[in-house]
Amino acid sequence: MLQKSDVIHQYLRPKKAFPNVWCPGCGIGIVMGSLVRAIDKLQIARDDITLVSGIGCSSRLPVYLDFNTLHTTHGRALAFATGVKLAKPKMKVIVITGDGDCLAIGGNHFIHAARRNIDITTILINNMIYGMTGGQFSPTTPSEAFATTSPYGNKENQFDIPKLAMAAGASYVARGTVYHVNQLDELITEAITKKGFSVVEAFSNCHTYFGRLNRAGDAVKMIDDMKKNVIPLKAAAKMPPEKLEGKMLTGVFADLEKEEYCDRYDQLIESLKGK
Repeated sequence: MLQKSDVIHQYLRPKKAFPNVWCPGCGIGIVMGSLVRAIDKLQIARDDITLVSGIGCSSRLPVYLDFNTLHTTHGRALAFATGVKLAKPKMKVIVITGDGDCLAIGGNHFIHAARRNIDITTILINNMIYGMTGGQFSPTTPSEAFATTSPYGNKENQFDIPKLAMAAGASYVARGTVYHVNQLDELITEAITKKGFSVVEAFSNCHTYFGRLNRAGDAVKMIDDMKKNVIPLKAAAKMPPEKLEGKMLTGVFADLEKEEYCDRYDQLIESLKGK
């Protein structure tokens, strides 16, 4: 019987890309494991998958995996992915991105991909800070939290990723954490099989910058805090608001049946034939 690590090793590019660039204890490798296990479970052929990323710690993830991969410019992963999907509608297109890459530089692409409901799965790894470029605050950095660009505390409000994705029109929206690995495996599996724009926020730790600047502890402490501060949506529905203060909710926020953009585009082309 294969172990989880054996499954992951089948999909790596060991001779080309290792050792990796992530800090020891970073949660991005855990997300990579969940993605690989989801793909392996679904038995999708490697050549039928394209992984697209922009710039940032999380966007290095496709480099290590043996699929069709595109490492693109900062914030533009969804723009490139949209082109791939329209050119190859049967291709399973998955975007790997971070909170700064997707919601700041690429914020416009994110809301419009959701609005179109194009059949792309976005794995949005949220570590609440720009890790690769020096610890600047991002759109998900909590208000009053410290970053290298907010030494007196961040004065901006943070995005709630599931609420943003739902408001923009995504078909499937979910949140998991790198502590709750089995749940994260399931959420990514569901997102990949969903027709339409699907988003999984994978909450991760950046102990190197966010943890150090906010005295949140090392990798073990930050991941252990996810265990203490996370509540499943179903359990939260039965709890009073005061019990949910400061807690993070996880699970499936939206799972809707909506017309997908490539199908609508094909219908238009068909209707124009012969005119």
